[in-house]
Amino acid sequence: MFSTDAWIRNAAIYEATRTHSFNRQLAAGTLPMPAFRHYMIQDSHYLVAFAQALAVAAAKSDEPDHIVQFCGAASVAIEVERSLHTDYFRRFGVSDAEVAATPPTPVAHHYQSFLIASGFREPLAVHLAAMLPCFWIYREIGNDIHTSAAADNPYRSWIDTYAGEDFSNAVDAMIAVTDARAAQSGPKELAAMHASFTRACQLEWMFWDSAYREADWPV
Repeated sequence: MFSTDAWIRNAAIYEATRTHSFNRQLAAGTLPMPAFRHYMIQDSHYLVAFAQALAVAAAKSDEPDHIVQFCGAASVAIEVERSLHTDYFRRFGVSDAEVAATPPTPVAHHYQSFLIASGFREPLAVHLAAMLPCFWIYREIGNDIHTSAAADNPYRSWIDTYAGEDFSNAVDAMIAVTDARAAQSGPKELAAMHASFTRACQLEWMFWDSAYREADWPV
């Protein structure tokens, strides 16, 4: 299956992401608060674009069940983005004004642009492959951190979000629909799917690395 092959091909990127200092320190509860605040603000921007990318997938699909699935996932992405404002931002001292005044960083801007361009320029199968790592890697990282994070970890509420059963079910559904489309794809489209999946895996690592470094536009 496409998903099994894609995960094996990108196992080294996932392992680099899992063991990145941001995620290791998040699990230990020692991640500096400025890095986490930086991450939350950028994630807020990203989630809006991710929801838009899912909405494009719904528009491109001709399967009613898949349209419902993509629209539902887009709605959840916006709900998570709003929960950042109503819960995490308040908890960690981030104001709406600060979010509005902080533009996407180079990596966040690249990732958002990649997903939107994928939606409008690529076949549905390739677009799904571009979005799948965000679902899948977040679940695996969330589960990995969840097993080692202490109950009093200051980031526990965020950790629990991505280690929950509802999110895991959504990931399984995304893997299934991507595999179904891959099964209908020829060699050229499959190659494009793998290229998009790998690029998204790279951007996932870069997103966390950028937050850890509190990166910004250099000029």
